[in-house]
Amino acid sequence: MAPAPSTKTRVLIVDDSAFMCKVLETIFNADPQLQVAGHAKDGREAVALAESLKPDVITMDINMPHLDGLQATAQIMTTNPRPIVIVSSESKEGASSTLKALELGAIEFVAKPSGAIDLDMQSVKEELLRKVKMAAKVRVVRTASRLAATLQSASPAHAVPTVRPARSAATSGAALDQRFPVVVLAASTGGPATVMRLAPGFTKEFPGAVILVQHMPGSFTRQYAAQLAEFTEIPVKEAENGETLQPSNLYICPGGQHLKVNPLGRIQLDGASGRINGYLPNIDVTMESVAAFAGALSIGAVLTGMGGDGAQGAKTIKQAGGLVLAQDEATSVIFGMPAEAIKLNVVDQVLGIDDIYAAIEKRVLALTRTPVGVR
Repeated sequence: MAPAPSTKTRVLIVDDSAFMCKVLETIFNADPQLQVAGHAKDGREAVALAESLKPDVITMDINMPHLDGLQATAQIMTTNPRPIVIVSSESKEGASSTLKALELGAIEFVAKPSGAIDLDMQSVKEELLRKVKMAAKVRVVRTASRLAATLQSASPAHAVPTVRPARSAATSGAALDQRFPVVVLAASTGGPATVMRLAPGFTKEFPGAVILVQHMPGSFTRQYAAQLAEFTEIPVKEAENGETLQPSNLYICPGGQHLKVNPLGRIQLDGASGRINGYLPNIDVTMESVAAFAGALSIGAVLTGMGGDGAQGAKTIKQAGGLVLAQDEATSVIFGMPAEAIKLNVVDQVLGIDDIYAAIEKRVLALTRTPVGVR
């Protein structure tokens, strides 16, 4: 009788250090749920073994010869998508490289500690095991086919084509109170790659303000804003405490802080409150404040992510007369956040990621052409 197939999660380790491969193999094989399927010493081998071994998860270093981790991630996510967890010293010191990997479709990252490799890797062992197991459960989405060329050429000309708004905030009919549409994009796991497909739709004349709340460490969001700005015409910046919200701008909530919009339209950042319902930043906090400020001019888009953050905020936007969109399961890396909003029966449309911008644009143009009362 043939042996029963293994139910363990099969991991492909990609690292140019034989010693690091051995350390990671020891950590993974000591866990009863994991099994090392193979090793690759560079990105070229990683692409080949991802195809032949079909692992459940890949751990990927960034700095490697022949083909680096970014190039390998782009090729794998284009041709043979697999859940990828970046395990690299770059994750700690070079946020730019890690963010590019996440934008290409990597699920998570773990920073290699500096110092004695064997001892220090034990310090991140629990984080590493948790993220590898989580990655094994997520839906892999072919995210990099159009984005990879853009990242490598650093040219926004290759960005995802979308319908453009025809009117600017200056020429469109101003809403009552001189208020304007405010869009909240809510994302967690899988968010960077998802937002990279959505953001190119926004132009420098988009007649509303856009706030992106992405669950992300504080050390990453400034660089995230800089990189996202390369792929969209709308000005992108990390939000600053006390600044006045303006249309035709995309604000990224700083990691480690909650973002509110006060009744006068000023941004208020709060890092002292700590986690709210387990999240920092908390998306519900932002959405609820936007609903209070913009009323029926508010739009919430709940994108891929684990957990339920954003569902209550979406409910508040709906109750204020605003529009609520949710990313569909087929294009979500993790359908947790959109599913929770859908369960509350507050979502107006469930859409694939490539259809969400068009829905936002349609609503914003309707609002700016026809004055809408603000609650």
